[in-house]
Amino acid sequence: MSTNNVNADPAELAKFSELAHRWWDMESEFRPLHEINPLRLEWIDGLAPMAGRQALDVGCGGGILADSMARKGAQVLGIDLADKALKVAQLHALEAGTQNVKYRHVSVEDLAAEQPASYDVVTCMEMLEHVPEPASVVQACATLVKPGGWVFFSTIHRNLKAFLFAIVGAEYVLGMLPKGTHEYRKMIRPSELAAFCRVAGLDLRHTRGLEYNPLTRRYRLSDNTSVNYMFATQRPEASAS
Repeated sequence: MSTNNVNADPAELAKFSELAHRWWDMESEFRPLHEINPLRLEWIDGLAPMAGRQALDVGCGGGILADSMARKGAQVLGIDLADKALKVAQLHALEAGTQNVKYRHVSVEDLAAEQPASYDVVTCMEMLEHVPEPASVVQACATLVKPGGWVFFSTIHRNLKAFLFAIVGAEYVLGMLPKGTHEYRKMIRPSELAAFCRVAGLDLRHTRGLEYNPLTRRYRLSDNTSVNYMFATQRPEASAS
């Protein structure tokens, strides 16, 4: 692994490493990721069909999204800085017989320096709120995608409702996530993420919200971006000179 650019919080890496062995347990702390994955995959695939694409999943963790993109027909690389999670992802790919997916221990910034403009689709889901410099991740993702390619982000709004729903509700009341999974100060307003994208040269094309109903225990996509939200951005095609 190259360590020139390590935009990571050691405490965050340790937190997810401790839970790595439970990543593919559908009843574990990662149950919410398993439940939202079909929704986000369908949205991504609808805008940038996976079949035949070169895809990169940044902050792939145990490989839930990376594995599903590969099963849609993409050639997928998943990257993360949490060793244990990557080993779980690799083991799951072997056990499940998932083709066309590889995993690598490397920072997104280092990969951007190594492989600029190499991917048709880049995803960075539920990661930006866990790193010290989210703008650096956005810039690296923009560097990695080909002109005309798509970059998808998902994260959590920073406002009172998000604090009540994503931290108090999900972590302390409903017990859906381990306590301390999210820090309010690291959450990112849509306006802030949009600014990061503009600076990185990405055009914001679509936004979607993700809502949870505690009574039915189901998630759905909506236009409400007040708590969990996703951005679909695109790197402009190179202009003819």
